[in-house]
Amino acid sequence: MIPMVNLKAQYVEIKDEVERGLAETIENCAFILGPNVQAFEKEAASYLGVKHAIGVASGTDALHLALIAEGIGAGDEVITSAFTFIATAEAIKYVGAIPVFVDIDPRTFNISPEAIESAITSKTKAIMPVHLFGQPADMTEILQLCEQYQLKLIEDACQSFGASINGKQTGAIGHAGGYSFFPSKNLGAFGDGGLVVTNSDETAAKIKQLRNHGSNVRYYHDVIGYNSRLDEMQAVILRAKLKRIDQYNQGRRHVAHLYSELMADLPLITPYEDGLGVHVYHQYTLLSDRRDAIMQALQDHQIGCAVYYPVPLHQQNVFKEECADISLPVTEHVSTTCFSLPICPFLSDEDIHKIVDIIRGVLKP
Repeated sequence: MIPMVNLKAQYVEIKDEVERGLAETIENCAFILGPNVQAFEKEAASYLGVKHAIGVASGTDALHLALIAEGIGAGDEVITSAFTFIATAEAIKYVGAIPVFVDIDPRTFNISPEAIESAITSKTKAIMPVHLFGQPADMTEILQLCEQYQLKLIEDACQSFGASINGKQTGAIGHAGGYSFFPSKNLGAFGDGGLVVTNSDETAAKIKQLRNHGSNVRYYHDVIGYNSRLDEMQAVILRAKLKRIDQYNQGRRHVAHLYSELMADLPLITPYEDGLGVHVYHQYTLLSDRRDAIMQALQDHQIGCAVYYPVPLHQQNVFKEECADISLPVTEHVSTTCFSLPICPFLSDEDIHKIVDIIRGVLKP
């Protein structure tokens, strides 16, 4: 069996450090916003090049709380991609705002700046680009739009920890950015976790208050908040992995580049790197009109594969009625032809060759 991501191999590498840290946490009985959360926030802020990093309970919460802190609310329009996980749009709906779905670039699968500009109205208050699959969105163009139309920029960097563009980390470019530490992410916990980053003292103060029941001082509550704190034990794990994140991301890039080299002659579309930034390959996603046959052959050999995402957000049942008049041809085409191969730093070259040989057997029998 070759899984999509080999978390067990990663655990073996950090096992001693993690188990020692967990044992110390249990011994010290400091479980909520303890020393490891505080240390991780400082270490993450330093790595990402931001003033503030605030740990929360999930990537979804990171986006949700960032929107609240930046003043996005009922009736506001937030332009985003329909080709992403539903959490992006859920966060927008949670604050009473309206997600405005626009089309994607056919090569990068990231939100199209041209499509964004066409969708801006007097109700638009923010843009939420997604750095999908670890590829930075075109932030130069998106930043210009935000400045021109005086819009908030909240980055969904849930899949792109460690990716950069023009020397800046994704998530650290706009007014605020949100990250997910779901176990399979490039920087993953052993459960849920998330992070909000910002260079604004005011935004950071609001996030810290919101994540802790609207309280700055224990038992004194100034606003209705949430119970959304990064767990102390997850922070232990994240601190161990953060030290190795560049190594892990370079491992993913090696796997991706070898895949692309070996499949260069095959009739399918491999991932495109636009040269604007550093792609960290949360997923290795490619396109083929023979997707189903390829995936069946991989599954027959016990090789993991998946479709991210088979139904774009504007066609999901929960949005179907309000998006009835929306047509996003690029998004719709990609969703019917995309599939993802195993990718993680511990995938061997031998396994990569095996996977490509199976695909070659389907496309060039």
